[in-house]
Amino acid sequence: MLDFLFRKTTSAYTSAVVVAAGQASRMKGIDKQLAQLDDLPVLVHTLRAFDQCRQIDEVVLVCREEQLGEYLAMTEEYQLEKVSRIVRGGQSRQQSVFAGIAQCSQQAQYFCIHDGARPLVSQQVILDALAAAREHGAATAAVKSKDTIKVVGEDGTIQYTPDRERLYCTQTPQVFEAGLYRRAMEAALAQGKEYTDDCQLVEAIGQKVWISPGEYRNLKITTPEDLAIALALLEADEEGL
Repeated sequence: MLDFLFRKTTSAYTSAVVVAAGQASRMKGIDKQLAQLDDLPVLVHTLRAFDQCRQIDEVVLVCREEQLGEYLAMTEEYQLEKVSRIVRGGQSRQQSVFAGIAQCSQQAQYFCIHDGARPLVSQQVILDALAAAREHGAATAAVKSKDTIKVVGEDGTIQYTPDRERLYCTQTPQVFEAGLYRRAMEAALAQGKEYTDDCQLVEAIGQKVWISPGEYRNLKITTPEDLAIALALLEADEEGL
């Protein structure tokens, strides 16, 4: 197993890769990254969280090619000073992340990968994931599953029920030591493998990934209902609820 010990440090150069290149096929025609959430686009909320994080040194934004100019104007309008590059994504999430990693600073010691459509990520969730990765080499924000999960067979019947106490829903950010992540990238490319999750990518080379505390409010906007929930959470914050 490729387990490593890393010095606990707050000074390691960290590049955030924010992935916003998806097609949003379940949003019923709404561009979820540009949808208004409390008078700001969803993506601006996300980018601001990393722009304001004291332990993030740069942000690389990955988007669809046709949005490069629009997103550049957005980062200038909202003075998102840590956004160092805006790059074109690929045909899959993995390809998009790899495109962002390729444009990160050579100084980067850690990569902090986050979904552009998770606008309510808190500073604490980011800092906890960074701390766990700096201690162990690989970490992901996660929350315990609220629901009982069933494993279903091809015939549509329940095969078994895993113990809910050991089930977690992974979120982002997911943070990795840079050398470790690059080795995992090279292995995936050499084998022609595609992963939908960066934890899977590094797990595939035998590296353990540690869990750091996520938050249920750190939801990913995938459907119009998610957008309504995010807005309700922000309104509750403003009302002190």
